Amino acid sequence: MTSRERLRAALNHKEPDRVPIDLGGIVTGITKVAHKNVRDLLGIEGREIIIDMIQQLVKPEEELLRRFGVDTRYVFLTGSRDHDVKDFEMPEYVDEWGVRRRRAELHTGGAYYDIVESPFTRFTLEDLKKHNWPDPYVEGRFRDLGVEAKRLHDETEYAVMVNAIGSVFEFSWYTRGFEQFLMDLVLDPDPVCYLMDRMLEFQMGLFDQILDAAGDYVDVVMVGDDIANQNGPTISPELYRKHIKPRQRKLYDLIKSKTGAKLFYHSCGGIRDFIGDLIDMGVDVINPIQVAAAGMDTGALKKEFGRDLSFWGGVDTQSVLPFGTPADVKAEVRRRIDDLAPGGGYVFNSVHNIQSDVPPENVAAMFEAALEYGSY
Repeated sequence: MTSRERLRAALNHKEPDRVPIDLGGIVTGITKVAHKNVRDLLGIEGREIIIDMIQQLVKPEEELLRRFGVDTRYVFLTGSRDHDVKDFEMPEYVDEWGVRRRRAELHTGGAYYDIVESPFTRFTLEDLKKHNWPDPYVEGRFRDLGVEAKRLHDETEYAVMVNAIGSVFEFSWYTRGFEQFLMDLVLDPDPVCYLMDRMLEFQMGLFDQILDAAGDYVDVVMVGDDIANQNGPTISPELYRKHIKPRQRKLYDLIKSKTGAKLFYHSCGGIRDFIGDLIDMGVDVINPIQVAAAGMDTGALKKEFGRDLSFWGGVDTQSVLPFGTPADVKAEVRRRIDDLAPGGGYVFNSVHNIQSDVPPENVAAMFEAALEYGSY
């Protein structure tokens, strides 16, 4: 089978020749340091091209993707979420929403650009109504995206992905602050709901253009909002259904109206209580299957939801990948394939992005095991 046929079969709940393998996106990718370490281990020439500044993710080298049997290829917005950023090494910057981020290594030793200031820590509804919101139609976001999607579709056999995450709730709280935003939803919801409406409007404009350019050529479209944490829901299901879900549905309905691609939903954490809602909105795939979080047992999830959903991810990045041995990694890979692959409906990947502290031997072992154990 070709890579595209393999992924499409799996997402249509059929068993292909082997489990399809993914690497390279905004929530399914590899950080700059990890990528270089793996290149060095395998003797692969290349360089680290940043495709997401916030998380320091890179576009994997083609030789690396082929070595690991990766079935997906991504098309990228110019600079991803930071389309107008020219210096990907700057210590601090303010994005188009007014969110100030600082390179974490300058103050915590971390690798990401952390939020250090949100623009709407103090505001009224009237303030928001007067605000000059970002324009999703500004030039420069989509340079050659449609051309590259068509090239990958017509000239290769890979499944085509768009490296963009349609977020309504999460990107909105960036502008207010997490704790304050959650309190507002309970105590004074009108201003933050207005803020989410402006974010929804922006995201709908963004995906309207993306799918006008690439909708006929892509196999999967990614959306997502982190609505859970290690211990379960971040927001009550009732509050989610009142304020978040209706806005998500509008975005997902737009996407579904413009492409036949499968809809991939990303949320970290223990999202089990929300899975029925995601199915109700037409979500086809859930990611990253954070197996160390509450309620995210892969065998139980497959049994309960496997007829309605496909699963994407599942290899533990909290303990096994960074701290286990290559043998531990291979055992983890086998467990997740055994749980999630029967009957199709599974795409292999780690739980979220491969971090800088993961030994390159473990990265190689993960993909080698996927090829070894993933045959049907």
